[in-house]
Amino acid sequence: MERGVKFYLLQLLHWFIIINFAVEIIYANYMIFSVFSPAEGGPLFDRAATFPIEMMVTRRLYAVEAWLAIVGLSIYLAITEIRPRMHRQPDV
Repeated sequence: MERGVKFYLLQLLHWFIIINFAVEIIYANYMIFSVFSPAEGGPLFDRAATFPIEMMVTRRLYAVEAWLAIVGLSIYLAITEIRPRMHRQPDV
């Protein structure tokens, strides 16, 4: 069966969406753990009390952005990859 141009355009769109989500997740994590982190790096723990509130809010906004991208990618993959494969397998 010959695959048409429409199939390849949909595949290109599919991979564009996945790569877009992955880049967003990587970017948000970079901002959280590298740019808006204390000088020593790592988790805040006790340093949260002395961490500037503007940086804390910005860090939390990036964390929300990262979680939204993770959830979006998970839902997209569940709909486009996992569910169709589950329906193709024969019942045992």
